Amino acid sequence: RVVLKGGKSKLFAEQQQPMVYSGAVDRVLGRPAPKAGDAVLVCDGSEKTIGWGVFNPSSMFRVRMMQTADEVFGGGALQQRPDLHALVGARIQQAVRLRAALGLRCGPAPAAAAAGARQGGGATTVFRLVNSEGDRLSGLIVDVLGEHLVVASSAAWVEKHRESICTSLRQHTGLSSIIWRPALDMLREEGLELGSAGDGADGSTAEAAAQLTAVVVENGIQYLAAPYGQKTGFYADQRDNRAAVRQLASGLRVLDLCCYAGGFALSAAAGGAGEVLGVDSSAPAVELAARNAALNGWQDVCSFVRGDVTEFMKQARACRRRWDLVVFDPPKLAPSRKALDKATRKYRRLNALAIQLVEPGGLLMTCSCSGAMSQSGGFVPMLAGAARDAGRRVTVLRLAGAAPDHTLDPNYPEGQYLTNALVRV
Repeated sequence: RVVLKGGKSKLFAEQQQPMVYSGAVDRVLGRPAPKAGDAVLVCDGSEKTIGWGVFNPSSMFRVRMMQTADEVFGGGALQQRPDLHALVGARIQQAVRLRAALGLRCGPAPAAAAAGARQGGGATTVFRLVNSEGDRLSGLIVDVLGEHLVVASSAAWVEKHRESICTSLRQHTGLSSIIWRPALDMLREEGLELGSAGDGADGSTAEAAAQLTAVVVENGIQYLAAPYGQKTGFYADQRDNRAAVRQLASGLRVLDLCCYAGGFALSAAAGGAGEVLGVDSSAPAVELAARNAALNGWQDVCSFVRGDVTEFMKQARACRRRWDLVVFDPPKLAPSRKALDKATRKYRRLNALAIQLVEPGGLLMTCSCSGAMSQSGGFVPMLAGAARDAGRRVTVLRLAGAAPDHTLDPNYPEGQYLTNALVRV
Protein backbone atom coordinates (compact mmCIF):
# COMPACT_ATOMS: atom_id res chain seq x y z
CA ARG A 1 0.00 0.00 0.00
CA VAL A 2 1.10 3.55 -0.76
CA VAL A 3 0.10 6.05 1.93
CA LEU A 4 -0.17 9.69 0.91
CA LYS A 5 0.84 12.73 2.91
CA GLY A 6 -1.84 14.68 4.72
CA GLY A 7 -4.01 16.81 2.44
CA LYS A 8 -2.90 15.05 -0.74
CA SER A 9 -5.68 12.49 -1.04
CA LYS A 10 -8.24 14.99 -2.44
CA LEU A 11 -6.10 15.35 -5.55
CA PHE A 12 -6.78 11.73 -6.41
CA ALA A 13 -10.02 10.73 -4.66
CA GLU A 14 -11.96 13.87 -5.66
CA GLN A 15 -10.01 15.70 -8.38
CA GLN A 16 -9.03 12.42 -10.05
CA GLN A 17 -5.46 13.38 -10.86
CA PRO A 18 -3.89 10.45 -12.77
CA MET A 19 -0.37 10.81 -11.33
CA VAL A 20 0.85 10.44 -7.75
CA TYR A 21 4.18 12.24 -7.69
CA SER A 22 6.92 11.06 -5.37
CA GLY A 23 6.57 14.17 -3.22
CA ALA A 24 2.98 13.24 -2.34
CA VAL A 25 3.95 9.86 -0.85
CA ASP A 26 4.42 9.54 2.92
CA ARG A 27 5.28 5.86 3.15
CA VAL A 28 4.98 2.49 1.43
CA LEU A 29 3.60 -0.45 3.43
CA GLY A 30 3.93 -4.15 2.82
CA ARG A 31 6.58 -6.83 2.69
CA PRO A 32 8.08 -7.58 0.34
CA ALA A 33 8.04 -4.02 -0.97
CA PRO A 34 6.26 -3.55 -4.30
CA LYS A 35 8.41 -3.51 -7.43
CA ALA A 36 8.22 -1.38 -10.54
CA GLY A 37 5.06 -2.22 -12.46
CA ASP A 38 3.23 -3.83 -9.53
CA ALA A 39 -0.37 -2.91 -8.75
CA VAL A 40 -0.71 -1.14 -5.38
CA LEU A 41 -3.50 0.27 -3.25
CA VAL A 42 -3.33 4.03 -2.64
CA CYS A 43 -4.42 5.25 0.79
CA ASP A 44 -5.01 8.56 2.53
CA GLY A 45 -3.18 9.52 5.71
CA SER A 46 -5.50 7.40 7.84
CA GLU A 47 -4.70 4.40 5.60
CA LYS A 48 -8.19 4.36 4.07
CA THR A 49 -8.01 3.09 0.50
CA ILE A 50 -8.91 5.73 -2.09
CA GLY A 51 -7.94 3.82 -5.22
CA TRP A 52 -5.22 1.80 -6.89
CA GLY A 53 -2.58 2.14 -9.56
CA VAL A 54 0.77 0.89 -10.82
CA PHE A 55 3.87 1.58 -8.74
CA ASN A 56 7.42 2.57 -9.57
CA PRO A 57 9.89 3.29 -6.73
CA SER A 58 12.39 4.82 -9.19
CA SER A 59 10.11 7.27 -10.98
CA MET A 60 8.91 10.76 -10.13
CA PHE A 61 5.55 9.31 -11.18
CA ARG A 62 5.43 7.09 -8.12
CA VAL A 63 1.94 5.74 -8.85
CA ARG A 64 0.00 5.98 -12.09
CA MET A 65 -3.61 5.82 -10.91
CA MET A 66 -5.88 3.28 -12.56
CA GLN A 67 -9.11 3.55 -10.58
CA THR A 68 -10.54 5.32 -7.56
CA ALA A 69 -12.40 3.42 -4.86
CA ASP A 70 -15.60 5.15 -6.00
CA GLU A 71 -15.20 3.66 -9.47
CA VAL A 72 -14.68 0.17 -8.14
CA PHE A 73 -17.28 -0.04 -5.41
CA GLY A 74 -19.18 3.24 -5.42
CA GLY A 75 -17.30 4.51 -2.40
CA GLY A 76 -17.07 1.20 -0.56
CA ALA A 77 -13.84 -0.31 0.68
CA LEU A 78 -11.49 -1.71 -1.94
CA GLN A 79 -10.76 -5.16 -0.57
CA GLN A 80 -9.97 -7.41 -3.53
CA ARG A 81 -6.67 -7.51 -5.35
CA PRO A 82 -6.79 -5.20 -8.40
CA ASP A 83 -6.91 -7.07 -11.71
CA LEU A 84 -4.59 -4.99 -13.89
CA HIS A 85 -4.76 -7.27 -16.91
CA ALA A 86 -8.57 -7.25 -16.99
CA LEU A 87 -8.71 -3.46 -16.67
CA VAL A 88 -6.12 -2.89 -19.39
CA GLY A 89 -8.07 -5.17 -21.72
CA ALA A 90 -11.31 -3.34 -20.98
CA ARG A 91 -9.75 0.05 -21.62
CA ILE A 92 -8.20 -1.07 -24.89
CA GLN A 93 -11.64 -2.32 -25.92
CA GLN A 94 -13.15 1.06 -24.97
CA ALA A 95 -10.46 2.85 -26.99
CA VAL A 96 -11.23 0.71 -30.06
CA ARG A 97 -14.96 1.46 -29.77
CA LEU A 98 -14.35 5.20 -29.34
CA ARG A 99 -12.22 5.36 -32.48
CA ALA A 100 -14.85 3.38 -34.37
CA ALA A 101 -17.40 6.00 -33.33
CA LEU A 102 -15.05 8.60 -34.88
CA GLY A 103 -15.00 6.61 -38.13
CA LEU A 104 -11.55 5.14 -37.43
CA ARG A 105 -11.70 1.37 -37.59
CA CYS A 106 -9.09 -1.30 -37.08
CA GLY A 107 -8.92 -4.28 -39.34
CA PRO A 108 -7.73 -5.28 -42.79
CA ALA A 109 -6.93 -2.17 -44.83
CA PRO A 110 -9.76 -2.39 -47.42
CA ALA A 111 -12.45 -2.81 -44.76
CA ALA A 112 -11.04 -0.05 -42.57
CA ALA A 113 -10.71 2.26 -45.58
CA ALA A 114 -14.28 1.63 -46.65
CA ALA A 115 -15.52 2.37 -43.13
CA GLY A 116 -13.58 5.62 -43.12
CA ALA A 117 -14.93 6.63 -46.50
CA ARG A 118 -18.51 6.15 -45.32
CA GLN A 119 -17.83 8.72 -42.59
CA GLY A 120 -16.91 11.33 -45.22
CA GLY A 121 -13.63 13.05 -45.98
CA GLY A 122 -12.08 9.99 -47.61
CA ALA A 123 -10.61 6.80 -46.23
CA THR A 124 -8.32 6.79 -43.19
CA THR A 125 -6.32 3.77 -42.02
CA VAL A 126 -3.76 5.56 -39.81
CA PHE A 127 -4.69 6.95 -36.40
CA ARG A 128 -4.02 7.01 -32.66
CA LEU A 129 -5.70 4.07 -30.94
CA VAL A 130 -4.50 4.54 -27.34
CA ASN A 131 -3.35 7.94 -26.09
CA SER A 132 -1.79 7.39 -22.67
CA GLU A 133 -3.59 9.42 -19.98
CA GLY A 134 -6.31 10.35 -22.48
CA ASP A 135 -7.41 6.71 -22.50
CA ARG A 136 -6.45 6.18 -18.85
CA LEU A 137 -3.49 3.98 -19.71
CA SER A 138 -0.67 6.28 -18.66
CA GLY A 139 2.60 5.48 -20.41
CA LEU A 140 1.02 3.51 -23.28
CA ILE A 141 0.58 4.91 -26.79
CA VAL A 142 -0.63 2.79 -29.69
CA ASP A 143 -0.95 3.94 -33.29
CA VAL A 144 -2.64 2.03 -36.10
CA LEU A 145 -0.66 2.10 -39.36
CA GLY A 146 -2.80 0.14 -41.77
CA GLU A 147 -2.39 -3.50 -40.78
CA HIS A 148 0.26 -2.76 -38.16
CA LEU A 149 0.10 -1.59 -34.55
CA VAL A 150 2.98 0.56 -33.32
CA VAL A 151 3.34 0.67 -29.53
CA ALA A 152 5.28 3.48 -27.85
CA SER A 153 6.10 2.49 -24.28
CA SER A 154 7.23 5.11 -21.76
CA ALA A 155 6.42 3.47 -18.39
CA ALA A 156 7.90 0.57 -16.47
CA TRP A 157 4.50 -1.07 -15.98
CA VAL A 158 3.95 -1.16 -19.75
CA GLU A 159 7.26 -2.97 -20.25
CA LYS A 160 6.53 -5.39 -17.43
CA HIS A 161 3.10 -6.29 -18.79
CA ARG A 162 4.04 -6.22 -22.45
CA GLU A 163 2.82 -9.73 -23.24
CA SER A 164 -0.60 -9.11 -21.72
CA ILE A 165 -0.94 -5.76 -23.53
CA CYS A 166 -0.08 -7.35 -26.87
CA THR A 167 -2.61 -10.11 -26.27
CA SER A 168 -5.35 -7.56 -25.56
CA LEU A 169 -4.42 -5.46 -28.59
CA ARG A 170 -4.61 -8.44 -30.91
CA GLN A 171 -7.88 -9.58 -29.37
CA HIS A 172 -9.68 -6.26 -29.69
CA THR A 173 -8.25 -4.96 -32.98
CA GLY A 174 -7.99 -8.12 -35.06
CA LEU A 175 -4.47 -7.04 -36.06
CA SER A 176 -1.53 -9.35 -35.47
CA SER A 177 1.50 -7.25 -36.45
CA ILE A 178 2.80 -5.28 -33.45
CA ILE A 179 5.97 -3.18 -33.48
CA TRP A 180 7.16 -2.35 -29.97
CA ARG A 181 9.02 0.95 -29.62
CA PRO A 182 10.22 1.74 -26.09
CA ALA A 183 10.98 5.40 -25.41
CA LEU A 184 14.48 4.77 -24.08
CA ASP A 185 15.09 8.19 -22.51
CA MET A 186 11.77 8.21 -20.68
CA LEU A 187 12.20 4.61 -19.55
CA ARG A 188 15.64 5.48 -18.24
CA GLU A 189 13.90 7.98 -15.97
CA GLU A 190 11.65 5.09 -14.93
CA GLY A 191 14.73 3.18 -13.79
CA LEU A 192 14.89 0.86 -16.82
CA GLU A 193 17.91 0.40 -19.06
CA LEU A 194 16.94 -1.26 -22.32
CA GLY A 195 19.44 -2.15 -24.98
CA SER A 196 17.22 -1.76 -28.04
CA ALA A 197 15.04 0.97 -29.47
CA GLY A 198 12.38 -1.54 -30.41
CA ASP A 199 11.42 -4.69 -32.24
CA GLY A 200 8.49 -6.54 -33.64
CA ALA A 201 6.41 -8.00 -30.84
CA ASP A 202 5.54 -10.78 -33.25
CA GLY A 203 9.13 -11.97 -32.94
CA SER A 204 10.76 -10.02 -35.76
CA THR A 205 14.05 -8.28 -35.07
CA ALA A 206 14.68 -4.56 -34.77
CA GLU A 207 16.55 -4.73 -38.09
CA ALA A 208 13.56 -6.27 -39.84
CA ALA A 209 11.21 -3.74 -38.28
CA ALA A 210 13.46 -0.89 -39.42
CA GLN A 211 13.05 -1.98 -43.04
CA LEU A 212 9.27 -2.14 -42.83
CA THR A 213 7.10 0.33 -44.70
CA ALA A 214 3.33 0.38 -44.79
CA VAL A 215 0.96 2.02 -47.25
CA VAL A 216 -1.59 3.93 -45.22
CA VAL A 217 -4.47 6.21 -46.17
CA GLU A 218 -5.47 9.49 -44.56
CA ASN A 219 -8.51 11.38 -45.82
CA GLY A 220 -8.20 9.46 -49.09
CA ILE A 221 -4.50 10.31 -49.60
CA GLN A 222 -1.98 7.46 -49.73
CA TYR A 223 1.30 7.60 -47.79
CA LEU A 224 4.26 5.34 -47.31
CA ALA A 225 4.71 5.21 -43.54
CA ALA A 226 7.78 3.90 -41.74
CA PRO A 227 6.68 2.38 -38.42
CA TYR A 228 10.28 2.68 -37.26
CA GLY A 229 10.59 6.30 -38.40
CA GLN A 230 9.96 9.58 -36.60
CA LYS A 231 7.46 9.41 -33.76
CA THR A 232 5.57 6.15 -34.43
CA GLY A 233 5.99 6.47 -38.19
CA PHE A 234 3.25 9.00 -38.95
CA TYR A 235 2.04 12.28 -37.45
CA ALA A 236 -1.64 11.42 -37.18
CA ASP A 237 -2.22 14.28 -34.75
CA GLN A 238 -2.24 16.79 -37.63
CA ARG A 239 -4.93 14.96 -39.65
CA ASP A 240 -7.69 17.57 -39.23
CA ASN A 241 -5.23 20.43 -39.74
CA ARG A 242 -4.06 18.88 -43.00
CA ALA A 243 -7.72 18.62 -44.02
CA ALA A 244 -8.08 22.35 -43.34
CA VAL A 245 -5.16 23.06 -45.70
CA ARG A 246 -6.82 20.91 -48.33
CA GLN A 247 -9.99 23.01 -48.14
CA LEU A 248 -8.04 26.25 -48.60
CA ALA A 249 -5.46 25.32 -51.22
CA SER A 250 -7.33 25.50 -54.52
CA GLY A 251 -5.24 27.41 -57.06
CA LEU A 252 -2.70 28.57 -54.45
CA ARG A 253 1.09 28.44 -54.39
CA VAL A 254 1.95 26.56 -51.21
CA LEU A 255 5.16 26.27 -49.18
CA ASP A 256 5.43 23.41 -46.65
CA LEU A 257 8.31 24.04 -44.21
CA CYS A 258 9.59 21.09 -42.13
CA CYS A 259 7.54 18.91 -44.45
CA TYR A 260 8.73 15.45 -43.25
CA ALA A 261 6.75 12.94 -45.37
CA GLY A 262 4.80 15.68 -47.16
CA GLY A 263 1.54 15.51 -45.23
CA PHE A 264 0.57 19.16 -45.62
CA ALA A 265 2.05 19.34 -49.13
CA LEU A 266 0.01 16.40 -50.38
CA SER A 267 -3.12 17.72 -48.71
CA ALA A 268 -2.62 20.99 -50.58
CA ALA A 269 -2.19 19.09 -53.83
CA ALA A 270 -5.37 17.13 -53.12
CA GLY A 271 -7.15 20.45 -52.66
CA GLY A 272 -6.10 21.67 -56.09
CA ALA A 273 -3.04 23.78 -55.28
CA GLY A 274 -1.32 25.23 -58.32
CA GLU A 275 2.16 24.35 -57.11
CA VAL A 276 3.61 23.04 -53.86
CA LEU A 277 7.14 23.18 -52.51
CA GLY A 278 8.24 21.19 -49.45
CA VAL A 279 11.45 21.80 -47.49
CA ASP A 280 13.05 19.59 -44.85
CA SER A 281 16.56 19.17 -43.44
CA SER A 282 16.32 15.37 -43.58
CA ALA A 283 17.29 13.63 -46.81
CA PRO A 284 15.21 10.51 -46.00
CA ALA A 285 12.19 12.73 -45.26
CA VAL A 286 12.50 14.58 -48.57
CA GLU A 287 12.87 11.27 -50.42
CA LEU A 288 9.82 9.86 -48.66
CA ALA A 289 7.77 12.98 -49.44
CA ALA A 290 8.66 12.72 -53.13
CA ARG A 291 7.69 9.05 -53.16
CA ASN A 292 4.38 9.91 -51.52
CA ALA A 293 3.66 12.56 -54.13
CA ALA A 294 4.37 10.06 -56.90
CA LEU A 295 2.22 7.45 -55.18
CA ASN A 296 -0.76 9.79 -55.59
CA GLY A 297 0.17 11.05 -59.06
CA TRP A 298 1.09 14.58 -57.89
CA GLN A 299 4.78 14.58 -58.82
CA ASP A 300 4.15 17.40 -61.32
CA VAL A 301 2.50 19.58 -58.66
CA CYS A 302 4.75 18.87 -55.68
CA SER A 303 8.50 19.30 -55.44
CA PHE A 304 10.72 18.83 -52.41
CA VAL A 305 14.15 20.13 -51.50
CA ARG A 306 16.53 19.25 -48.72
CA GLY A 307 17.92 22.15 -46.75
CA ASP A 308 18.14 23.95 -43.45
CA VAL A 309 14.69 25.51 -43.07
CA THR A 310 15.94 28.67 -41.36
CA GLU A 311 18.49 29.30 -44.09
CA PHE A 312 15.90 28.58 -46.75
CA MET A 313 13.57 31.20 -45.27
CA LYS A 314 16.36 33.77 -45.06
CA GLN A 315 17.37 33.17 -48.68
CA ALA A 316 13.77 33.26 -49.87
CA ARG A 317 13.25 36.55 -48.04
CA ALA A 318 16.40 37.98 -49.61
CA CYS A 319 15.10 36.97 -53.05
CA ARG A 320 11.64 38.39 -52.22
CA ARG A 321 9.97 35.05 -52.83
CA ARG A 322 6.45 34.74 -51.43
CA TRP A 323 3.70 32.14 -51.36
CA ASP A 324 -0.08 32.31 -50.98
CA LEU A 325 -0.10 29.72 -48.18
CA VAL A 326 2.84 28.84 -45.94
CA VAL A 327 2.77 25.92 -43.51
CA PHE A 328 5.39 25.88 -40.76
CA ASP A 329 5.52 22.79 -38.53
CA PRO A 330 8.88 22.81 -36.72
CA PRO A 331 10.13 20.11 -34.34
CA LYS A 332 9.72 20.52 -30.61
CA LEU A 333 11.67 23.56 -29.41
CA ALA A 334 10.67 23.58 -25.72
CA PRO A 335 11.22 20.10 -24.21
CA SER A 336 10.46 21.46 -20.72
CA ARG A 337 9.11 24.52 -18.94
CA LYS A 338 12.67 25.52 -18.08
CA ALA A 339 13.40 25.83 -21.79
CA LEU A 340 10.24 27.82 -22.57
CA ASP A 341 11.65 31.35 -22.49
CA LYS A 342 14.50 30.50 -24.83
CA ALA A 343 12.20 28.49 -27.08
CA THR A 344 9.65 31.31 -27.25
CA ARG A 345 12.31 33.66 -28.55
CA LYS A 346 13.28 31.12 -31.20
CA TYR A 347 9.64 30.50 -32.17
CA ARG A 348 9.25 34.26 -32.56
CA ARG A 349 12.30 34.63 -34.80
CA LEU A 350 11.32 31.70 -37.01
CA ASN A 351 7.69 32.76 -37.32
CA ALA A 352 8.75 36.30 -38.21
CA LEU A 353 10.69 34.80 -41.11
CA ALA A 354 7.73 32.64 -42.15
CA ILE A 355 5.35 35.62 -42.05
CA GLN A 356 7.62 37.53 -44.42
CA LEU A 357 7.25 34.73 -46.98
CA VAL A 358 3.47 35.14 -47.18
CA GLU A 359 1.87 37.26 -49.88
CA PRO A 360 -0.23 40.16 -48.54
CA GLY A 361 -3.67 38.72 -47.89
CA GLY A 362 -2.21 35.20 -47.82
CA LEU A 363 -2.28 32.55 -45.12
CA LEU A 364 0.15 31.09 -42.61
CA MET A 365 -0.51 27.86 -40.74
CA THR A 366 2.03 27.57 -37.95
CA CYS A 367 2.42 24.97 -35.23
CA SER A 368 4.05 24.10 -31.94
CA CYS A 369 4.30 20.54 -30.66
CA SER A 370 5.93 21.71 -27.41
CA GLY A 371 3.67 20.94 -24.48
CA ALA A 372 5.25 23.70 -22.42
CA MET A 373 4.30 26.26 -25.09
CA SER A 374 0.76 24.99 -25.62
CA GLN A 375 0.01 24.79 -21.91
CA SER A 376 1.42 28.25 -21.25
CA GLY A 377 -1.07 29.95 -23.56
CA GLY A 378 1.84 31.90 -25.02
CA PHE A 379 1.63 30.81 -28.65
CA VAL A 380 -0.73 33.50 -29.93
CA PRO A 381 1.07 36.32 -28.07
CA MET A 382 4.31 35.00 -29.57
CA LEU A 383 2.73 35.20 -33.04
CA ALA A 384 1.67 38.79 -32.42
CA GLY A 385 5.26 39.64 -31.54
CA ALA A 386 6.56 37.80 -34.61
CA ALA A 387 4.20 39.78 -36.84
CA ARG A 388 5.46 43.05 -35.36
CA ASP A 389 9.04 41.94 -35.93
CA ALA A 390 8.16 41.13 -39.54
CA GLY A 391 6.51 44.50 -40.09
CA ARG A 392 3.16 42.82 -40.84
CA ARG A 393 -0.19 42.32 -39.13
CA VAL A 394 -1.94 39.01 -38.66
CA THR A 395 -5.52 37.99 -37.98
CA VAL A 396 -6.17 34.66 -36.29
CA LEU A 397 -8.69 32.61 -38.27
CA ARG A 398 -8.45 29.26 -36.53
CA LEU A 399 -6.87 27.74 -33.44
CA ALA A 400 -6.72 23.97 -33.14
CA GLY A 401 -4.88 21.12 -31.50
CA ALA A 402 -4.53 17.43 -32.22
CA ALA A 403 -7.17 15.35 -33.97
CA PRO A 404 -9.89 13.89 -31.69
CA ASP A 405 -8.38 10.41 -31.62
CA HIS A 406 -5.64 12.04 -29.51
CA THR A 407 -7.87 12.02 -26.45
CA LEU A 408 -7.22 14.24 -23.41
CA ASP A 409 -7.90 13.72 -19.71
CA PRO A 410 -9.22 17.09 -18.43
CA ASN A 411 -7.63 16.27 -15.08
CA TYR A 412 -4.23 16.08 -16.78
CA PRO A 413 -3.69 19.18 -18.92
CA GLU A 414 -0.05 18.17 -19.37
CA GLY A 415 -1.34 15.87 -22.13
CA GLN A 416 -2.10 18.88 -24.35
CA TYR A 417 0.94 19.51 -26.51
CA LEU A 418 -0.05 20.58 -30.04
CA THR A 419 -1.09 24.10 -31.04
CA ASN A 420 -1.99 24.87 -34.65
CA ALA A 421 -2.83 28.42 -35.70
CA LEU A 422 -4.11 29.60 -39.07
CA VAL A 423 -3.65 33.34 -39.62
CA ARG A 424 -4.24 35.79 -42.42
CA VAL A 425 -1.21 37.98 -43.06
